[in-house]
Amino acid sequence: MADNTIEIGIGSKWITVPALDVGGKKIVVRGRWIKRALVWDEEWLETEVEDPEACVRLLKEQDLEELRADFFTFSQKLPATVPKYSYPMERDSVAAIRLTSFKQWWEKLPQESRKNVRRARKGGVTVIVRQLKDDLIRGLVELNNECAVRQGRRFVHFGKTFDQVRKDQSSFLDRSNFVCAYYGDELIGFLKIVYRGNVASILQLVPKVAHYDKRPANALIASAVELCEAKGISCLAYGMFNYGNKHDSSLREFKIRNGFEEILVPRFHIPLTTKGALCLRLKLHRGLLGILPHSAIKVGIGARAKIYDLAQSISRCSSTTERPNRNRQMECSNPPAGSNI
Repeated sequence: MADNTIEIGIGSKWITVPALDVGGKKIVVRGRWIKRALVWDEEWLETEVEDPEACVRLLKEQDLEELRADFFTFSQKLPATVPKYSYPMERDSVAAIRLTSFKQWWEKLPQESRKNVRRARKGGVTVIVRQLKDDLIRGLVELNNECAVRQGRRFVHFGKTFDQVRKDQSSFLDRSNFVCAYYGDELIGFLKIVYRGNVASILQLVPKVAHYDKRPANALIASAVELCEAKGISCLAYGMFNYGNKHDSSLREFKIRNGFEEILVPRFHIPLTTKGALCLRLKLHRGLLGILPHSAIKVGIGARAKIYDLAQSISRCSSTTERPNRNRQMECSNPPAGSNI
């Protein structure tokens, strides 16, 4: 074990934070009032925590203030769903496709989803796997800057520079594919998939709203499934199925229509302090999405979306008054599910 630091991406910024290196995995501490120790980039790693007792012991022994935590949390790696430990446990709601073959996945899709994939192909959309080169990065910058708001919230990649996008996309390069949808020479959709042994995870999926009618997001998912079949992947994951008590969103519906289902994966929480034990007992570690009822979350999400829409309207009006001769960012609304991922 070695005490060191790690550079992590938070929103649109990269910051350097203290970290513990335990068996090649970086443990960092996040949170203000409730401090949780976690494995950074855990959902993208090839292996899970192999010695949790060593992690707990080192967290308790270290003297650095920034690495003092109230509890340590880690999860098992798909496709393992049977708990391996007796620690306090909850389950992560993971969205995943259990893969046997592309044909099996395809035949289980709703008719409308299959139609959308065919529509993309008939509409002239081509999907290819690219390497991370300058022309692709320029296309990603343009794609990121199409909309400041996606899924009713600020899009964290909006406004990033060429160098920022290059740095973002340079993670896990040795075991990633960049799946790109083109209409002619224009990049109209992008998916990054990270391979984790016999499992793969979608790190980012961004279709172009202006080409929603061509269904690039559906075409990209289909290509990702084909890639996984070719590599003998057993599960393709795409983030969470349910985020805490939030059980209704266009993104969730998009995942369902494209063959993703909920797989409950064990997540363990080991208290390190009396405060941590109390927080776990009171379920405070779940955050607002895990505490508030779905109805309250739905109201809050709706209010947030309206605030962002109002801010955009004010910004557009200001731009029109102050800079009438400049080309402004095109107006983007929230399209139907599956387009604004």
